[in-house]
Amino acid sequence: AGLARFKGLLKIPAAGELNARFGVPRNGNGPPWKGWFIRAPAGTAVQAVAAGKVVFADWLRGFGNLVIVDHGDGFMSLYGNNDALLQQVGTAIEAGQAVAQAGTSGGAAESGVYFELRQDGVAFDPKDWFGQH
Repeated sequence: AGLARFKGLLKIPAAGELNARFGVPRNGNGPPWKGWFIRAPAGTAVQAVAAGKVVFADWLRGFGNLVIVDHGDGFMSLYGNNDALLQQVGTAIEAGQAVAQAGTSGGAAESGVYFELRQDGVAFDPKDWFGQH
């Protein structure tokens, strides 16, 4: 149920280069990444990885302009560092629908999108959930 049935089938949320992975220390010696950073030009469409409902769409310290999509059964996806948010709280969205535009909000050193998957509030490694990565 929920997102679980899509394990291994999701598509990466933005066209770009995956340059930070879950569990790798930030800046070589910082706390580990809890998600992925996908380097992409500013304005690149950031797409929901699965259908769900927007439960947060605002600026949040450390995440910049952030969209959180609730997929049910405790699963959520987070999309941060965006230049623009395209959806509002309460909006039902489909897989592949644009939720934001990549950027550098929240102090990102380079343009892109920060992406996390969470279950019951705990971030987990998204790598097994995507076909190509």
